[in-house]
Amino acid sequence: MPDALTEPLVLGVDLGTGGLRTALATARGRVLHVAKRDLPTRLLPGGGAEQDPEDWWRAFADTVKELLAARPETAERISALCFSSQWGGLVPVAADGTPTHPAVIWMDARGARYAQAATGGHLTVPGTGYGARRLRTWIARTGGVPTRSGKDPVGQSLWLRHERPEAYAAARWLLDVPEYLTMRAAGRAVAARDTAVLRWCTDNRDPDSLAWDPRLARMAGLEIAKLPELVPAATVVGTLTAEAAGDLGLPPTVKVVAGTGDTTAAALGAGAVRDHDAHLYVGTSAWLSCHVPAKKTSLLDNIASLPAAVPGKYWVATVQDVAGRAVDWLIENVLADPDHPRSPEALDRLTELAESAPPGANGVLFAPWLNGERTPVDDPALRGAWFNLSLATTRADLARAVFEGIALNTRWMLEAVEKFTGRHGKPGGIGAIRFIGGGASSTLWCQAMADVLDRPVDQIAEPQLANVRGAALLAGVALGATDWDRIPDLVAVERRYEPDEANRERYDTAYAALRAHYKGNRALYARLNRPAAS
Repeated sequence: MPDALTEPLVLGVDLGTGGLRTALATARGRVLHVAKRDLPTRLLPGGGAEQDPEDWWRAFADTVKELLAARPETAERISALCFSSQWGGLVPVAADGTPTHPAVIWMDARGARYAQAATGGHLTVPGTGYGARRLRTWIARTGGVPTRSGKDPVGQSLWLRHERPEAYAAARWLLDVPEYLTMRAAGRAVAARDTAVLRWCTDNRDPDSLAWDPRLARMAGLEIAKLPELVPAATVVGTLTAEAAGDLGLPPTVKVVAGTGDTTAAALGAGAVRDHDAHLYVGTSAWLSCHVPAKKTSLLDNIASLPAAVPGKYWVATVQDVAGRAVDWLIENVLADPDHPRSPEALDRLTELAESAPPGANGVLFAPWLNGERTPVDDPALRGAWFNLSLATTRADLARAVFEGIALNTRWMLEAVEKFTGRHGKPGGIGAIRFIGGGASSTLWCQAMADVLDRPVDQIAEPQLANVRGAALLAGVALGATDWDRIPDLVAVERRYEPDEANRERYDTAYAALRAHYKGNRALYARLNRPAAS
């Protein structure tokens, strides 16, 4: 059997919103060494969120050099690399791959009014704002529809076209984030079919045969001539360009595998590739997903099943806008000393503080909608809140309420996913949930998730490395070193957390209160947070 001394080595890359992590791994997903770098995000008036693609590439090059310095004997054995990244963003680039504008990332809502104009119509579906004919066409062909919040490549591209026309005109390609990284490495503008779908102009009725649809592109206001070539997932798109090889200190023979979105990589890195095997990711944002055999859409819950990297499969698309970012917000804006940088031990101290409060945080609740919400409600106007505070409320209560509030919000998403997959109300629901991401490193959060969700939670070994592991496994599939069916057996579970029945009633009450808070205050949030003019 191949091992780390004989099997091919690969680089798995995970570009998140807050940082980049690169892993030296075997082609069967065994992580040997990891390097990471933090990344800044610019939050701008009107709901803008941008990053500099050059920061991404510099961070990648720095991490590769760090890995090679730590393991110099492996340099000539690296056969391929694959990028996993945040997606649902826009990187406009010239023909040579140079960005014509900073990257507009998935959080950016400045295109809301253009997205609403593109998705509206004379006859609208009550309560949605979508034009009935356009909605019917999009749902029938793609399974989804551009978000009216502007937080996808449709709204972002329309914003760029109207508000930054020079940058738009100079762009030869309109790329999503994993596509930009792939082009920067291999010099070829391609999109894996699983990452292309958020433009809502591919016919997704056959997941293994996608092409750009001219009618859908016209509806979305996208120019097909500016969209990249479509390729299957796990495609080797080329080898490193001479420039990229020089930047990274790698041989130009290293193969570049088509990049993928973080959701796809997470599923692979969690070992959740079989139908209805669920995984939960908590990082900056959160999602709960599983593979399913067919295309389906729920407009009510803002969920669709979209073509997956796994051949012939779809994956359940969900996202909650703020998860772990709420914990960072708490540390940086409430608990930290503004005159001193954040301590490396800050998260550990916060967790210890939260653990000193009892389950239920003495009745204190936290709504984690600090940047609006996506699933199961697509509402950019929602905002976060602590509520049910009293003079007896402590810092520990406030801290625990943040962790639990994210878990309660996840229960809302789980309920929607179980309805979507036909498992709601059945004993055990969707079953055990594989937990990954930085949030899964916390025993507090693992147990809180099990208690709040009332489902067994399987903490994946090295959960914060799920995305880089998934990217490495995708490279392994491309090289023929493994295949899709073997992936579940290559990912280990560190520990299973069972729900504590003693906490059931208090969390049921808290969940009902969070839902009531949303229902009673959504109109107020809408009035307070009307989109500002660009």
